[in-house]
Amino acid sequence: MLKIFRMRIPLLCLLVRSFVLICFVEIVLSGFTSSFIRSEWPSTDIPLDSPEFSIPEGYNAPQQVHITQGDYDGKAVIVSWVNMIEPGSSEVLYGTSKNQYNLSAQGTHTNYTFYKYRSGYIHHCLLSGLEHNTKYYYKIGTGSSAREFWFETPPEVDADASYTFGIIGDLGQTYNSLSTLEHYMKTGGQTVLFVGDLSYADRYHDNDGNRWDSWGRLVERSVAYQPWIWSAGNHEIEYKPHLGEFSTFRAYIHRYATPHVASKSNSPLWYAVRRASAHIIVLSSYSPFVKYTPQWLWLREELKQVDREKTPWLIVLMHAPIYNSNGVHYMEGESMRAAFERGLVHYKVDMVFAGHVHAYERSYRVSNINYNITSGNRYPVPDKSAPVYITVGDGGNQEGLASRFLEPQPEYSAFREASYGHSVLELKNRTHAFYNWIRNDDGKSVPTDHVVFHNQYWASNTRRRLKKKQPNRQINFIATY
Repeated sequence: MLKIFRMRIPLLCLLVRSFVLICFVEIVLSGFTSSFIRSEWPSTDIPLDSPEFSIPEGYNAPQQVHITQGDYDGKAVIVSWVNMIEPGSSEVLYGTSKNQYNLSAQGTHTNYTFYKYRSGYIHHCLLSGLEHNTKYYYKIGTGSSAREFWFETPPEVDADASYTFGIIGDLGQTYNSLSTLEHYMKTGGQTVLFVGDLSYADRYHDNDGNRWDSWGRLVERSVAYQPWIWSAGNHEIEYKPHLGEFSTFRAYIHRYATPHVASKSNSPLWYAVRRASAHIIVLSSYSPFVKYTPQWLWLREELKQVDREKTPWLIVLMHAPIYNSNGVHYMEGESMRAAFERGLVHYKVDMVFAGHVHAYERSYRVSNINYNITSGNRYPVPDKSAPVYITVGDGGNQEGLASRFLEPQPEYSAFREASYGHSVLELKNRTHAFYNWIRNDDGKSVPTDHVVFHNQYWASNTRRRLKKKQPNRQINFIATY
């Protein structure tokens, strides 16, 4: 028996070495299209009288409570909520001990109309000067209608600050949406990067604003306790001239505040924040972005501000994917690719997350910055300086899944599947991050796509790694970029 065991050791070592070699190849020649087909859980809306949309008890009780980062570096939070009957108080009481609120902040309130709908009173209150890595309790409302929540601030901005993000897009308010939300809440994620298309209120009769309210109550179970970093999708545009409504993003901008001023943006639709070891840039796919427009000029300056010594992980959010091999919304991100891709490659962005397509897809590191139709250079090519492009538009909305992947699978496409789900990104240190896409398998959580990312700035530069060598570095036996 011992002799047989000794004979197997060299074979085992060979298999492990072969596996590691395969996993650490930067550019793979072919991708994978999953053949998984859902058998249950159609895209059915949750009825409005369901407990998932329940209105909190008490007269004019605050509802639809949500928070987001309130400054550039994670020492402030914007608390938002809605009072449906009358304005009520815009004050937030808060502190570091439960039921002991020794601090307070005064916010403001607003409301809006859209066709026949009139919103409740929407409050936004900035809590600033917070301490990093601290749990805060907060209270909104008055008397018996008051409600209490909590949140945790991120660690101080630092290259080795570990942190876990969830990535969700195109959520809606179906039973699949609820499944995605509940599965994410069990992952240990600390902040959601939301890549657009929130409530899908524009798909209901007369652009029913009540569906903005029901969506706010649905997601409160998560977003009242941890920040969601917002980006806008096409379903937030709500341009409805046949209803006499000619403005855009009205409900979204009124309801979901962003810290755009902190990053010197002149619009809440594009902005940037730094959180732990990540520098996160939010772009707007449905605002002008060609050369010399405000968004283009802002992005050019923001990329110059990125300090990879402090925030090594550079992440970009947008709604319409730049690279998409699905027949649904095919090439819709091409104009933004032409406007922004060269900058994303030059500054070695690590990942670009998008939604819009109701399926999941991950690319290899490729670029098409040498596109020139005259010379014949018109195909994406492997590029180690390029981001990985990930489409996570599969939150659970009522429009259903986009299952029409184009064949053959393009060389730039690494993995794709038409299923509902969400992603989790764990930033471990300045050099490595673990990434998982988790499928909602007929209501069950199933981890499906796993990647170890090497940081574009630190892990690709041997001199920097030796200078800042980290002790006890883990060795990972998972496919890496």
